Amino acid sequence: MSDTAKVLVVDDEDRIRRLIKMYLERENFEIEEADNGQTALELALQNDYDAIILDIMMPEMDGIEVCQELRKEKNTPVLMLTAKGEESNRVQGFEIGADDYIVKPFSPREVVLRVKAILRRVSELKLVEADMSSKNIIAFPHLTIDLDAYRVTTHGKEVSLTPKEYELLCFLAQSPDKVYKREDLLKEVWHYEFFGDLRTVDTHIKRLREKLMSVSEDAAKMIVTVWGVGYKLEVDDE
Repeated sequence: MSDTAKVLVVDDEDRIRRLIKMYLERENFEIEEADNGQTALELALQNDYDAIILDIMMPEMDGIEVCQELRKEKNTPVLMLTAKGEESNRVQGFEIGADDYIVKPFSPREVVLRVKAILRRVSELKLVEADMSSKNIIAFPHLTIDLDAYRVTTHGKEVSLTPKEYELLCFLAQSPDKVYKREDLLKEVWHYEFFGDLRTVDTHIKRLREKLMSVSEDAAKMIVTVWGVGYKLEVDDE
């Protein structure tokens, strides 16, 4: 992870932005701020941030809308800030592409650890995958994952995924036809830094299927639900 990772902090409360900024700058992050959703979206589209810390409840445009619009153009990792009791908003956030969330009130140190965890997973993912495979390409009849290029294609067309969606797909692809419980996927893909519930896995699987379906129905059908157990990536022999 670079010592000069750039993070956009978005919250309509000055106190919260200052607090997060102070703690992240201590860790050598470069911080930019926005106090409303519209400004945040403009900055996020104009700049290449390593991560975005995004409050849900904001004026002009809420965090859900910002993340939804951002995902149409970019896959920048997004860490949502949510108030207690906003569980439905958190689930909705995952459905439209958020990578993690923290519930207010929070420890600033936890925010730092979560941001570091997200950036570490993104920066180290290719190295981890290379260790797990003697080849840097995982190829199936309807799906190809280029681990060096961080690129997923199906029938020659590229599929744009968020870092977490990509990591989930790669994990399933490394052991095709193996069924994973949702609990196992939470542990292996989200790691110990993430404290979520099983719906986190469901929403990411749903998003992953939708993105594959937009390019190839064959590829989307590879993500199989094993009812009462979990999920697998099913490969047909051709």
